Amino acid sequence: MVADSVRQPDPPILVVEGYSKSYGGKRVVEDVSLSVLPGSIFGFVGHNGAGKTTLIRSIAGALSFDEGDIRICGKSVRTDPVACKQVTAYVPDSPDVYGFLTGMQYLDYVADLFCVGSDERARRIDGYAKRLGIEDRLGEMVSAYSHGMRQKLVMIGAFLHEPRLLVLDEPFVGLDPEAAYELRTMMHELTSRGSAIFLSSHVLDTVEKLCDTIAIIRQGSIIRLGTTDEVRGDESLEQVFLELAREARNG
Repeated sequence: MVADSVRQPDPPILVVEGYSKSYGGKRVVEDVSLSVLPGSIFGFVGHNGAGKTTLIRSIAGALSFDEGDIRICGKSVRTDPVACKQVTAYVPDSPDVYGFLTGMQYLDYVADLFCVGSDERARRIDGYAKRLGIEDRLGEMVSAYSHGMRQKLVMIGAFLHEPRLLVLDEPFVGLDPEAAYELRTMMHELTSRGSAIFLSSHVLDTVEKLCDTIAIIRQGSIIRLGTTDEVRGDESLEQVFLELAREARNG
């Protein structure tokens, strides 16, 4: 009798392979490769100008690139961008939202884009809006929202269609402590259902607590990559980051 085969691990939701990007003939990201597994939160950290947002925008399909490939759920961002965007949500570091819409109109627009049914969208919008504390403000124009309120609104929009990949660039900026706690909880809930999160943040303590895997990028290249424990060793992530920065300056 043939023994039951060992269950193979699920394939990565995000694969970045040999990614490179240049601006004006200058290489700003060089040969970056990484992968993000289902159910995990991947932290991507580095100084301003290190190449974080460049890669993030390419993952989201908002920026072309020169070399390599990016695959989301097995589909290439280069050759099948629509399929990739259908299973991805992207929240940039600046929550730019149509100011001429109300909060609810914006969320209905997002739900229409991702074909979320009326009953399901109503349930999700109501639940997330209450958790983030803006349920009474959705009838107001977005132009009247504070930065923090806009951040909460785009977060609700990002979670609406249960994305397989959630890409977040500085998601905690402008959030009050209660909303930041709820967002962290929402992130864990999403990954518990098999999705993956790619997170960039300067709040290293939060990255260290939230993320399973961390990559540190400097001057366009990955200089440290591994599980959170592997990257930080016996130190905090902040200590590791500062030590690497000092080495670069003294280099």
